[in-house]
Amino acid sequence: MRPAYTTAHCELELPEYHPFPKYKYRGVADALKSLLEVRPAPPIPWDILALAHEKAYLQKLRQEGLSRAEAHKVGLPWSQSLLARALHAAGGTLAATLDAVESGLGLNLAGGTHHAFPDRAEGYSLFNDVAVAVAYLRRQGFRGRILVVDLDAHQGNGTAAFFRDDPSVFTLSVHAERNYPLKKEPGDLDVSLADSTGDADYLAALAPALETAFSWQPELVFYNAGVDVLAGDRFGRLGLSLEGLAARDREVFSWVRKAQTPLVVVMGGGYNRDPQLTVAAHAQTYRLALKALGHR
Repeated sequence: MRPAYTTAHCELELPEYHPFPKYKYRGVADALKSLLEVRPAPPIPWDILALAHEKAYLQKLRQEGLSRAEAHKVGLPWSQSLLARALHAAGGTLAATLDAVESGLGLNLAGGTHHAFPDRAEGYSLFNDVAVAVAYLRRQGFRGRILVVDLDAHQGNGTAAFFRDDPSVFTLSVHAERNYPLKKEPGDLDVSLADSTGDADYLAALAPALETAFSWQPELVFYNAGVDVLAGDRFGRLGLSLEGLAARDREVFSWVRKAQTPLVVVMGGGYNRDPQLTVAAHAQTYRLALKALGHR
């Protein structure tokens, strides 16, 4: 079976009723264990993080942690369990990236922490897992064009900042206009949608965006497959159905298949008021990835 990586083994200390959906990581791993070889994501080494993140920031995390104000900006209270989980989530994306380069498809049942900047944490994100994986590939000699398709409901501001001056990486973000972050960081292609955008309008906006992005002829694709675009999400502001979400994913995988490029799928956000729907939606994405691309 194809490997996939999970942070379900990581404990995360949170106050009762905190909205972060830590339940979904175990739920998605359990839902997919008959289809995938689900492995505990390994922790990423600090020296690899330093390929992308500023060393002073990493040193602060190791020695002091986040201040109360900094933790407030992240939206999660500081703890060693938060740091450990972030290390494993980034490690899962790196492992999935190496799988993709080798076999054509890599799957992390976590990750997509696209709000982290080189020098700071924001929005549930300590490390920008995709940026770190790209930096590692570059150190290993990979010189191909890389496309980041970010379809989380929130703009990937950290990812856009990381690659603003990198002509070898194209960033596409399709997101809710009035959503977090308030200040958007310009990427290569940003598509902003109105609140409550449903299936038809979403897919109509997505199709030309993907055509533009894939016309750039990428040689590796990262897909942030957030499911917070679903109607009923606590933070998403959009209005897709589960069927619309499936159509979104199929469209992405169709372009990847036509481009004959390796793909890395990371989980992204999902905070639906119905926890079972959050798990089902994430699991659906990975099942569709396997169906479309698992033969590689």
